[in-house]
Amino acid sequence: MLRAKDITVSYGRREILHGADFDAAPGALTAIVGPNGSGKTTLLRALTGDVGHGGEVTLNGQDVAGAKTWELAAIRAVLPQATPLAFPFNVHEVVRLGLMRGVSAQSGELIAQALARVGLQGFEARYYQELSGGEQQRVQLARVLAQVWSPVEGAAPRWLFLDEPVSALDIGHQLQVMQIARDYADAGGGVVAVMHDLNLTAMFADSVALISAGRVLGHGAPRAVLSNALLSEAYQCPVRVNTAPKDGHFILPHAAQMAAE
Repeated sequence: MLRAKDITVSYGRREILHGADFDAAPGALTAIVGPNGSGKTTLLRALTGDVGHGGEVTLNGQDVAGAKTWELAAIRAVLPQATPLAFPFNVHEVVRLGLMRGVSAQSGELIAQALARVGLQGFEARYYQELSGGEQQRVQLARVLAQVWSPVEGAAPRWLFLDEPVSALDIGHQLQVMQIARDYADAGGGVVAVMHDLNLTAMFADSVALISAGRVLGHGAPRAVLSNALLSEAYQCPVRVNTAPKDGHFILPHAAQMAAE
């Protein structure tokens, strides 16, 4: 289980998170959504131990703040929004970085498997800088998958933390990446993903945390959190939740229509 209690994060004199509570369960995909600048990435970085914070975060019962880097690397992998590389690494070398720590460190065959999983088989010799933005994003996803390839190790779940994993992707690859996250959770691992696309969130997430101005407005099942009232409050514009065929649902801004009603 991932549990966070009363999390505060400040950059200089500016407090970004104001006593946020958050939890995520293994076997589930938990999404963090909210407007730009609301604190989504900051919360994710606090959960992974990558930024100092007040409050307490525990992952699989272990205090994240007190854990050693190699201990965290063995149980969780983090995909940031962007991963610039200054050196001319090829794709094989980038994905291999995910095998430098943890229980999979000697499993070199995972590189090809991870690349195949993200649809980039045969890209091993390509230079990272020569790829499109979307291809680079999928290479980085292959890297973090290789790091925690088995969703459960022994009796303990492992975790993927994904910061806007579909931001540079076309719709086909967005669905592919979200299905990878869904499959990882279904196999017993935990997935926490910062998302901007509310429709993909509604389609794939088991739980949603909606953040605005550094505070959690709602946390629970998508149908409970992705409501007209909460979304309109968070995004500061009228938002209506619509129902699609076959019991799906999608979210669109309807500012003009609602203003006229």
